[in-house]
Amino acid sequence: MYASIKIAVLDDYNNLSPEYTSNLPSNLDITVYNDTILPVPDPQPLIDRLKPYEILVTMRERTPLPAKIIDSLPNLKLILTTGLRNRGIDIAAAKKRGIQVAGTPGPKTPPGLPPNFTATTQHTIALILSLVSNIPRDHTIISSNPTPEWIHYLPLNTFLGGLTLGILGLGKLGIGTARIASLAFGMKIIAWSPNLNQERADQSAIEANLPKGTFKVVSKEDLFKISDVISLHIVLSESTKDIVKKNDLDLMKSNSFIVNTSRGPLINENDLLSILEKGKIRGAALDVFDIEPLPADSKWRTTDWGKNGKSQVVLTPHTGYSYEDSLKAMWEGTKENLERIAQGNAVKWVIEP
Repeated sequence: MYASIKIAVLDDYNNLSPEYTSNLPSNLDITVYNDTILPVPDPQPLIDRLKPYEILVTMRERTPLPAKIIDSLPNLKLILTTGLRNRGIDIAAAKKRGIQVAGTPGPKTPPGLPPNFTATTQHTIALILSLVSNIPRDHTIISSNPTPEWIHYLPLNTFLGGLTLGILGLGKLGIGTARIASLAFGMKIIAWSPNLNQERADQSAIEANLPKGTFKVVSKEDLFKISDVISLHIVLSESTKDIVKKNDLDLMKSNSFIVNTSRGPLINENDLLSILEKGKIRGAALDVFDIEPLPADSKWRTTDWGKNGKSQVVLTPHTGYSYEDSLKAMWEGTKENLERIAQGNAVKWVIEP
């Protein structure tokens, strides 16, 4: 039997890991943490928690592992993450120390699934519909009202038919969202990203079984001026951080909406909060934030959205990937790699910087 290997499973909020780890070989000494310790403002509590472990199993980007944390963990040999991209891990810093980072594949695509339709695409559409139809607001009104009256509040619901959806980032998720909006709601689709041109947009439309010209490429300025709903699907990087700022948000129509299921830092958070607090746009739906989990005193938690002139806001706790099939595939992939580790074999799905 191989020597015992100390492993920490991090951020298992739903306590899903025991189903996949309880029958693993006994040389894997696994500790599960159901909470998150962030490395800011003081990294030491996180370092103290992780220091004993040789392997970390991370749930998406819940616990960030920047270079300062990685360099403070002398026993660390391997990081396993769920999915094949984790912007919270400094993979270059890990590689510099000889620490591998490996991910997991996504769920198998069911037969007959529409092109580019994913759990995150579904979540994006759900957020758009919840926001424009005021579903969370009206649910709260009914469930908290002790009388049998129907109470109707302003703003009224927004009908999406014939409106314009602006896609910031026409990749797989952007195409999937745009395809549904076009086919299901008859929305017009415009798109922008730093390197997008009309030829590429037309090819994307054809590959999604849509007519050439379905996706119209516009300038960034026009995207914010024209769109009734803007949905972000661009990858977060140093060049795209704060790609949406005050000057962009100021261009939006007063009755428009913005939705972000990509990454929080794509939008300057203070600028977005200011626009929403002043009620300058109709609303926002967010699944992602600068700091996750949201601190208890975050304005997203404490502001009385939709009242006293403030915009409507719909929030979910970064659950755009948190669907049964997705998490099942992630944990099955993690289990496979842990079995390989227990047997002294190389891990699969290694992620390079």
